[in-house]
Amino acid sequence: MIQPQTQTVTVYILDKEYHVVCPTEERTNLERAAAYLDGKMREIRRSGKVIGAERIAVLAALNITHDFQQCTRQLEEVSNMNGEQMEQLVAQLEQALSVS
Repeated sequence: MIQPQTQTVTVYILDKEYHVVCPTEERTNLERAAAYLDGKMREIRRSGKVIGAERIAVLAALNITHDFQQCTRQLEEVSNMNGEQMEQLVAQLEQALSVS
């Protein structure tokens, strides 16, 4: 079995440097994720309502998780609608074929 190549990527979150090992093909995704997290944490820090990197990180994690859950629910709703629409189309086809 061939092991995927990995590399150490340096990312910056709230002006702190982190070295993360990831598969080479995931580097861009890791950098985007780190930039997104950094942006969310800076947004929370700018609000001035939360002090401390740990608290900022927890609130950012909660916000990102909430956003993720909303997206997941929306995708499920769309998926369910498509399934229902397919069922309706199949029923219409079956009815049309039985009439012939």
